[in-house]
Amino acid sequence: MKGILLVAALGIGLAVALTAIAAEPQPIEKKGTITLKTKIEAIDRAGRTVSLKDRDGNLQTLYAEPGIQRFDELQIGDTVTFEYTEAIAVSVRKPGQPLPAAASGEASIVRGTGPKPGGTVTRQMTGTVLVKDVDRGSGVLTFLARDYHTVSVRVEDKKLLKGVKPGDRVDVTYSNALIVKVD
Repeated sequence: MKGILLVAALGIGLAVALTAIAAEPQPIEKKGTITLKTKIEAIDRAGRTVSLKDRDGNLQTLYAEPGIQRFDELQIGDTVTFEYTEAIAVSVRKPGQPLPAAASGEASIVRGTGPKPGGTVTRQMTGTVLVKDVDRGSGVLTFLARDYHTVSVRVEDKKLLKGVKPGDRVDVTYSNALIVKVD
């Protein structure tokens, strides 16, 4: 597997990526949290880029947007920790049932306040999806998303899966988060 590149532009000091580059879309598996530690290999201050090594030892160069405030604090050799929490369904409902509190689909950024740049990017999305599989034992719902990717999410309240079966169209609200720390 060549992996998936997840890029989160953090308004905290750095645009970063959790890298695992994929040749084709893969379902998101529910394994909780993925943690990746890597070191900054190079910094181009004029071009506002940071180069990190991915899991395979390949150099990945990431652009830090001009609005990122703490970019100049980064140093070659700093350890960057990425912690990605995969999507967990917070709501599953048949179309027409009332929607939960707003789920905009826009990223929310919380800047770190420590001595080094860091922060959290979270995103909550809501959409009508086509159910492909329901595993009531483990509480995993697998569906075809609007972009035609297969996504599997863990449903915390398994009662929400009652009556849901493959072929149904349901509204799903799910979220993910990326925490980035520079040591």
